[in-house]
Amino acid sequence: MTERKPPGISFETWADRQIREAEARGDFDDLPGRGKPLQGLDRPYDAMWWVKDKIRREGLSYLPPALVLRKEAEDALAAAHTAGSEAEVRRILADINDKIREALRRPPEGPPLNLVPFDVDGVVREWRESRTG
Repeated sequence: MTERKPPGISFETWADRQIREAEARGDFDDLPGRGKPLQGLDRPYDAMWWVKDKIRREGLSYLPPALVLRKEAEDALAAAHTAGSEAEVRRILADINDKIREALRRPPEGPPLNLVPFDVDGVVREWRESRTG
């Protein structure tokens, strides 16, 4: 549909002709989703559906950076507790502690960070105790 609507022809007629010609050329053949129902027809209308869908498809986050780091710290602590070796525990905690220290130096936007670097030796001690207990 690159040509302009000629004057004197109603838009509906012009659009119908464009669609009919495109169908005749096969422009609509083999489109993705052909023959499948449209997704989300059973859900209530949401004006931001396309934004939410893009975020979901691309694995993006819409949380403020401070909350993202809090979640990452929580996940890192859980990973440290289930790590297979002491070296892995220390590596996981060193990585997250670096991020926490950077965020403390340059506070991110959003709610307060409310994080301090993890006590690596304390977590390693807990990790050892969970292995021997």
